[in-house]
Amino acid sequence: MTRPRGGFGIVAVLVATALVAAACGGGGSDQSAEGGSGDSSGAAGEVNISGSSTVEPVSVRVAELFESVNPDVIVNVDGPGTGDGFVLFCDGETDISDASRAIKDSEAQNCASNGVDYLELKIGIDGLAVMTGPGNPLECLNLADLYALTGPESTGFTNWTDAQALAAELGSDTVFPDARLDIFGPGEESGTFDTFVEFVIDGTAEARGRDGTTRPDYNANADDNVIVQGVESSDTSLGWVGFAFAANAPDVKLLRIDGGDGNCVAPTAETIASGEYPLSRPLFIYPNTARVASNPGVKAYVDFYMGEGMDEAVAEVGYVPLSDEARAETRAAWQATS
Repeated sequence: MTRPRGGFGIVAVLVATALVAAACGGGGSDQSAEGGSGDSSGAAGEVNISGSSTVEPVSVRVAELFESVNPDVIVNVDGPGTGDGFVLFCDGETDISDASRAIKDSEAQNCASNGVDYLELKIGIDGLAVMTGPGNPLECLNLADLYALTGPESTGFTNWTDAQALAAELGSDTVFPDARLDIFGPGEESGTFDTFVEFVIDGTAEARGRDGTTRPDYNANADDNVIVQGVESSDTSLGWVGFAFAANAPDVKLLRIDGGDGNCVAPTAETIASGEYPLSRPLFIYPNTARVASNPGVKAYVDFYMGEGMDEAVAEVGYVPLSDEARAETRAAWQATS
């Protein structure tokens, strides 16, 4: 029985169809031919998963599909954030950690000190969507704009124009509206937060002798749906979440992003899959290899994930499937250890 312990929005079929089309040969495949390491049916046990709220709906959907061949395996999925998930995982409290970024060196050291060995498996691609309300005249922001609005030097800015001088100092010629600035985004426990900081904040902050983090005074929440709702509540809002959550929100405007070449790129399945969209990122699961060996339910679940699960669930919930080459690499890594 699947027990998802954290809600998520179901992604529209139209979006999922577009994502399938955008994948590089991302059609379904025969699991026995190129998926898991063997028959994943007939297992029993319990599987505990925690971590990224972005990856959570994928793992929940895989669990739902998995139930049809393994009704005696209970799969519990939670999504408090990538960082919090790795704390639990490296303390040995979970079997699999969902992640919207690669594990950090400090987290890997924590796992090693606790005797937790793992395998890194890439399962799909996501893009960070930057959003505003439909009443905002802006259509595109560059990375300098985003730093000026959300970085450590923007603390206290309550109007878009408060960030104008800083953005200009950083080389931007974007004209901000004279309007209230309401910011909604993930908190520090989230892999989406870490990825945003890596993409938008770190380089500029280091060059300017500042801390590599966001301003502290915005509406932070671990629930992506709550972030989207916050953006929807204000015509001149600013926020960011994983693309799948924003793509289905009818009352937000997805902003195009200029990665530094003067080209404003909209977040779409195609631009995320190709890497053209500047805020694209891989998604991962991290199975505990000792649990894989000792718990038949964990092994069967990851086996299924690497086959039919990855082929179907990633696109169904709104993310971009891996290319044929990347999917083959992930499956080879799993088969080599399982």
